[in-house]
Amino acid sequence: MAENEHPQKLHPILHRLTEVRDLCQMGLTKSNYDVRYGEAYDTLIMAIKQILSGKAGKDAGEIVGLCKELLEHIMAETDKEKHFKKEMVFLPYKASMWDSLESVWRAAYEDKDNCLAYVIPIPYCDRNPDGTAKEWHCERDLFPKDVPTLDWQEVDLKTMHPDVIFFHYPYDDCNRVTSPSEEFYSSNLKKCADKLVYIPYFVTGKELKPNFIQEPGVNNADYVIVENEKIKAIYEEYYSGGELPEGKILALGSPKYDKVIASRKEDYPLPEAWERLVAGRKIILYNTSLQAHLIYSNRIIEKLYSVLLYFRSRKDLAFWWRPHPLMEATLDSMIPQVASVYRELRDAYLKEGWGIYDDTPELERAIAWSDAYYGDTSSVVELYSKTGKPIMIQDMEVTNIA
Repeated sequence: MAENEHPQKLHPILHRLTEVRDLCQMGLTKSNYDVRYGEAYDTLIMAIKQILSGKAGKDAGEIVGLCKELLEHIMAETDKEKHFKKEMVFLPYKASMWDSLESVWRAAYEDKDNCLAYVIPIPYCDRNPDGTAKEWHCERDLFPKDVPTLDWQEVDLKTMHPDVIFFHYPYDDCNRVTSPSEEFYSSNLKKCADKLVYIPYFVTGKELKPNFIQEPGVNNADYVIVENEKIKAIYEEYYSGGELPEGKILALGSPKYDKVIASRKEDYPLPEAWERLVAGRKIILYNTSLQAHLIYSNRIIEKLYSVLLYFRSRKDLAFWWRPHPLMEATLDSMIPQVASVYRELRDAYLKEGWGIYDDTPELERAIAWSDAYYGDTSSVVELYSKTGKPIMIQDMEVTNIA
């Protein structure tokens, strides 16, 4: 182009070379890029800028020839390259369940020399009792400020085709309460990555019902990471995806434990109104689970009213109520006759203002700040046990209402 006296046509080439340099810098290990590619790309770009500025003069043709040789060298070396960073994509749907993936993401994100880690919060809907979509959500704005996220609408996973996709929603179309967009079902994600890894959004410690294992996401995943050897054995016993591939179930622990163990009060400043409520008092974390509400749907409202009535009279205690993040969606979908009464009770509690109502994604804040646990059996109990603080499970058959 320079020889034909059209050097300005080098503008698109300069733009493309700059893009390629940035991609190589991002995708190659830092040490490898610096030693083998960085200087070569910088020399190419500087030479083309010289031609475009007119400073090359009569030497433009010779410079272009040298650039061509250098570019051919870079391309040949890149074809032989084996040390690319691994692209890892994390697909959370509920911000409150991000703790089930966070420590794995953080390890990958901080390994700048070997990994490219992306977090893409995906859209999901609450479902009507007939299974149709009631309302769509995307909770990207609820993620911690130190977690960079991508807009799911701007990423084509099939084109991107990362090395690994991590996910924590195993149900595909089998959940009556919520559902991600179909493109994020595990059956479709399997086509978008070299490896698909499922990490459960819950922990149980020692027991697990078979139905949690016999879900599409477990079968479609290349690897399933579980909390301990006991749970691994249960997965292996009840696996429903045909012959279990060797090494598919890995007892590597749960990021949820990592998060709870690392969390401290000072990590989670309280809103001013909450500070006033807890000042000088022991804090009771009251956790209510989906399972208890479904099993005791005929008496759950009476039990909740009884608990609130008792703690309202305890001036020495601060009451911190944290329902399951899918509580209202579950009630609407599965026991709508209870949902409206539940909301009335919740709204009355909020209006009275004597206790904390915590529907934020930050479970760890509630665990770190509270002095004891009271409530239903759930994965929160297993997490809370790691703190060594007292735990009391509520008896749904007992109320203090005359």
